[in-house]
Amino acid sequence: MKSTVIFVISIILAFCPAIAAGSRGYDIIVAQDGTGDFTTIQEAINSVPDFRKKARTTIFIKKGIYKEKLIIAPCKINLTMKGEEGTVITYDDYASKLNRFGDEKSTSGSASCYIYAPDFVAENITFENSSGPVGQAVACFVSGDRAIFRNCRFLGFQDTLYTYGVPSRQYYEDCYIEGTVDFIFGKSTAVFNRCTIHSKGNGYVTAPATEKDADYGYVFHNCKLTAAADVDKVYLSRPWRPYAHAVYINCDLGKHIAPAGWDHWGKESNKETAYYAEYNSTGEGANPSARVPYSHQLDDASRYDIVKVLAGTDGWNPMEK
Repeated sequence: MKSTVIFVISIILAFCPAIAAGSRGYDIIVAQDGTGDFTTIQEAINSVPDFRKKARTTIFIKKGIYKEKLIIAPCKINLTMKGEEGTVITYDDYASKLNRFGDEKSTSGSASCYIYAPDFVAENITFENSSGPVGQAVACFVSGDRAIFRNCRFLGFQDTLYTYGVPSRQYYEDCYIEGTVDFIFGKSTAVFNRCTIHSKGNGYVTAPATEKDADYGYVFHNCKLTAAADVDKVYLSRPWRPYAHAVYINCDLGKHIAPAGWDHWGKESNKETAYYAEYNSTGEGANPSARVPYSHQLDDASRYDIVKVLAGTDGWNPMEK
């Protein structure tokens, strides 16, 4: 009798994806083989009710390479996307690529995924720009406030991760981010916790464009900075805008990090306005005595507590499960 019941339930779940989704804790399932509710991620996102304020919508994405240029509109609030191991969102646009009108797409137009909605969460997903070393080519463009990424991967070369929004607070936990030049860049306040930051070529890890009146820019906690075997001259940051703000706390810096540590992008006045600091850096690339004089070695990092950095006026705490 018990085996019969189990068999019947399995048949129901196989032929009724919506019921299957609910039974597994997901609202929507995406599967390229047709076993879910949708075969593309964008279709699933479009199906989410606009401004769903009373509940969170969870989309489960089965493994596969999804070549889609995704847009998560501002109205798709409280959305979670969870990927099965092997879930990749990829596209191959780049800044100088021409659109249908013959205009260059630009850096902002090159992204594989756009996230405009607030309170977005992504877990176990790879965001990739597959165009290669062709200049600026964004894998993920994040504008919405209170965005969380856990165990995600961001793959590209130049300008991989664009933390675009103002005001926008973003939290990256146990993520892998790779690139060559300015591969984490933008205006947002962002914390990177226990992330691996991998340089595929000589260049600059970050290029903050922090607003003048912002309390924080980029804060890296307990991150590991690694590099390809032939990479030997990488700077922690250069200021895309004058008030760039980046701080590394308890980070393990590989030998590829240049002794000077920081770059002022050829503009002397940036030395007076940018704020660059480290606390308890370790590894072969930790070299406090050789750092540029306009940077800081902190004695106390309490100001950069993760919860404090991201709290804002609403007390947001992304570390609450």
